[in-house]
Amino acid sequence: MEMLETGDEHPIIIPTSSAVVVAVTVSRRSVYAIGWALQKFGPEGRNKFKMLHVRPCVTSIPTPMGNYISLSQVRAEVADAYKMEVEAKARRMLAPFEQIFIERKVAVDVVVIEADEIAEAIAAEIAKHSNTELVIGASASGMFSRKSKNLASRISECAPSCCTVYVISKGKLTTVRPSGTDKLIKYNNSDVKSSSSGSNKDENSDTLSTSDNNVGTIFYERTDTSSSSGSDLNYSLQTDQEASMDSYSPIKYPTIDVQRFQALSTINQALHNTKPSLRHSGDPSVNERRDGRGSYSSDRYRSFQTDFPSWYSDQPASSDEQQKLSSSDDQQVDINFELERLRVEIRHVRGMFAVAQSETINASRQLKTLTKRRIEESAKLGEINLREEKARELASEEKEKHEAAKKELELVMERTKNESLRRKDAESKAARDTNEKQKFEKALGDPGDKYMKYKWEDIVSATSSFSENLKLGAGAFGTVYKCNLQNITAAVKVLHSNEGQRNKEFQQELEILSKIRHPHLLLLLGACPEKGCLVYEYMENGNLEDRLFQKNNTPPMPWFDRYRVAWEVASALLFLHTSKPTPIIHRDLKPANILLDHNFVSKIGDVGLSTWLPSVTSSVSATYTETDLVGTLCYIDPEYQRSGSISPKSDVYAFGMVILQLLTAKPALALAYNVETALEDGNLAELLDPKAGNWPIEETRELALLGMNCVELSSCDRPDLETTVLPFLEKLKGIADKANRKFSHSVQSAPANHFICPILQDVMENPCVASDGYTYDRKAIENWLAENDKSPMTNMALPDMNLTPNYSLLAAIMEWKSKLQ
Repeated sequence: MEMLETGDEHPIIIPTSSAVVVAVTVSRRSVYAIGWALQKFGPEGRNKFKMLHVRPCVTSIPTPMGNYISLSQVRAEVADAYKMEVEAKARRMLAPFEQIFIERKVAVDVVVIEADEIAEAIAAEIAKHSNTELVIGASASGMFSRKSKNLASRISECAPSCCTVYVISKGKLTTVRPSGTDKLIKYNNSDVKSSSSGSNKDENSDTLSTSDNNVGTIFYERTDTSSSSGSDLNYSLQTDQEASMDSYSPIKYPTIDVQRFQALSTINQALHNTKPSLRHSGDPSVNERRDGRGSYSSDRYRSFQTDFPSWYSDQPASSDEQQKLSSSDDQQVDINFELERLRVEIRHVRGMFAVAQSETINASRQLKTLTKRRIEESAKLGEINLREEKARELASEEKEKHEAAKKELELVMERTKNESLRRKDAESKAARDTNEKQKFEKALGDPGDKYMKYKWEDIVSATSSFSENLKLGAGAFGTVYKCNLQNITAAVKVLHSNEGQRNKEFQQELEILSKIRHPHLLLLLGACPEKGCLVYEYMENGNLEDRLFQKNNTPPMPWFDRYRVAWEVASALLFLHTSKPTPIIHRDLKPANILLDHNFVSKIGDVGLSTWLPSVTSSVSATYTETDLVGTLCYIDPEYQRSGSISPKSDVYAFGMVILQLLTAKPALALAYNVETALEDGNLAELLDPKAGNWPIEETRELALLGMNCVELSSCDRPDLETTVLPFLEKLKGIADKANRKFSHSVQSAPANHFICPILQDVMENPCVASDGYTYDRKAIENWLAENDKSPMTNMALPDMNLTPNYSLLAAIMEWKSKLQ
């Protein structure tokens, strides 16, 4: 510990256990602070010092154009490189200060802190390492100024209480803030004495005096004077108090103030050496000048003092001589001194001129260099702008190409998506058709069997004991019910009696339908011979008669569907008439026996009254005579009614009546006469069914004429199906198909049958396959399974409750819905 006398009754106790911290800046004050710290603590054996410098935080980077940009706007490696450059610059700036410690053979630790608040940063560093002494430099005006508190004052306030703060001004201790208190002790430097030895501080001087001739050689200029004694040397700082050391470029010439100061110092030295002899000189010329021109009196000397105040302010060693000269009003200075002063002034002016000229030349060179560089940078900038413009044009072209490619890609993706949906739909349809085919094949049994035989108990169960809710219709020979046999939706025809004619008709229909297959003939799935039951495929849209007369408010059939049905019925009749080995005559063709499936495809049914022509009369034009008259009034061939002779032309007559009903949607009674009259009067359009749409007049008139030819009273006058009727109807079918395609695009199409949920009877939102093999809407089947463990379709126990999503069907439903929008 060390005790520092302050003149008060309480001396300052200085702990000496930790490193002495000297806070330095780039000003002259830091040199004074370092010198004082070395003089104060060096002789005590305190060889552990820390030189602390705080530099501002780096937040921006200078650019070649002279402005600054933020660190966040540059790459990380550029920011790191600039920070390293700033750090290196700060280290180079501190190198001269560090050299002072090295020349005194004192170890020093250089610490550079990056912070914006200097006082807080220094306080934090001291607190971190528990330092007990801090030496800082202050301006000549003291700890406080007219403005806000200066930096030394803020550091003293922020420093930890465990640290003693010494404030140095011009090499003198001006203020102390002892440890353990916030009180600042300010005192006259002459009253402060250190109990330690080795201090060479001159109390009457503002300059720093030291016994080490090597201290401050970088920052001080040594001046030998006759008044110096021993090894004590006076050092004068070459730069003024406010000079900055931010720039590290070499200085070719000393500043004007330094040159002026050096010249006046020389005059001062000459005056000091020659003053006694001049004062007592008896030279007449001198006396004459003194008496004639006026003496160098105190007024003249004061004027000299006024002109060169810096000389007197920076030369305290000669203050006694100046006082002696100024105190003697009658003393004059020799004219030689005046001349010498003038010569010095002239040399000074010449030096100033040389410096100004050199600086002008250097400035001119720098201006030329900068101008040349500006021109080069301008050319580079123009080139960069040109490249940037080209780059913009290229980017614009690339953007347009990209947009075009993007649109093309979207179009291709859309087409690919549609194609994928169509492919999935086709696959789904193919799988469905295959499944139905397999079901039909299974229902038909082995190839050796003529038809599938069903048990009566299964038929009763499938029809819920012939429930009225499942009844589809009733005729003269039996009743038809809807049922589900072996997972196949079918129609069951139950004959009223098993005896006599009824049994004969049952066997006739069973024998014919079990042997022949045609797309437009109703498919026989099986039968129950014991009870006289026939099982047909189920036709969703009922019969043609109900559709023409819009039974149950069903929508009317458009004209193009009627054209197509006429062609389908004609093709089925031709198939029957040309079947091998013997032709088949239907004998009861009428709209009620023409059934329509879910796509309005027509199929001829109820062939119970059909008959086989004998092999000897297998020709299409052959006739066969029967005594029993069968069929439906208005559809029976007039020749058959008169003579009982039946032939394929008998079915042609019934087909003619079907054509006329397709055109008019009117009952068959007296229909032929009405159509004939309308054709003769040219009023056919008034007789046509208006609900069928806009009939093509010419084609419809030709179809009506064909129908009238078919209902001729004589069979010989009726047209041939194969050579006349079917080719004409085929032409009308082409027109109908074309119109149907146009209509499908303009009118919302009905959903496909497999889109309908068997439970909801509506289009499925999320189709999934249950363990019974049927597809249901997920929500509907989940609600069903919550209350039942049997299949909604088969009424049999389900193997499990698992549901498998049917993505193919979902895609088909989504595509169908998109077409409706």
